[in-house]
Amino acid sequence: MIVNLVEDGWEIIYHRAHTLLAAQIAGHWELSDAPVRLYETIAAISHHDDLEKEWEGNNLTQAGAPLDFTLDSSDPEEALSKFKGLLTSARYRGRWVTLLTSKHICFLNQTQRQQSASWAKFLDEQAKQQKIWAKELGIELDEMERAYQFMRWCDRLSLILSQRMLPDMGRALEITSGIDEQRYEVRELKDGKVTVEPWPFRPKEFTVNVESLHLTELKYKSSSALVEALQTAPVKPLEWTFIKG
Repeated sequence: MIVNLVEDGWEIIYHRAHTLLAAQIAGHWELSDAPVRLYETIAAISHHDDLEKEWEGNNLTQAGAPLDFTLDSSDPEEALSKFKGLLTSARYRGRWVTLLTSKHICFLNQTQRQQSASWAKFLDEQAKQQKIWAKELGIELDEMERAYQFMRWCDRLSLILSQRMLPDMGRALEITSGIDEQRYEVRELKDGKVTVEPWPFRPKEFTVNVESLHLTELKYKSSSALVEALQTAPVKPLEWTFIKG
């Protein structure tokens, strides 16, 4: 889960909510510049973090605060087992969703190659399997890579919003430069609206949203106590209006 410290407690955004926000962003992309198999790609964006189950396992720091996903230190072998399960689940949505999910898992876990023989074997197997799926689907490797970079772009922008990383004073923040090596930047305008330069979207203005939960207790005795608090926490929708600059 995404955990933001706010003035009177914690703001929590579930990972599945964050990926739904990423899918909303993807849905507004200029169709003439969209990647192959756009709607299946949006499905992959929406479901690629289904591995995260905030109602299971330990979700507290040592101090008892809600555990932000960036602080997670899961056992590598346990994580590998979970990622394999995520890929198995993705197969029920089709090979293209599985391929993009596989690409994302490999991107996030390249550093595990030097730490574990089982991870190295898994990553090599996935790289081979991705090419097999692409060939079966009639997708060129450069088209596959562009679709994945599109997925990463939408995921990254969603995280920038969800983690409240937009700089103040109208300063720009790079999203990624992966799509056709084009550098994209996001800025918050004086009126609170958001713009992306260069503008990649179909409409000149649109609004996206995500639901957040508000917790007032700074620490919890157990993960089960945190889960109970999350289930009864007030829900606050967060919205961002994008406008062409």
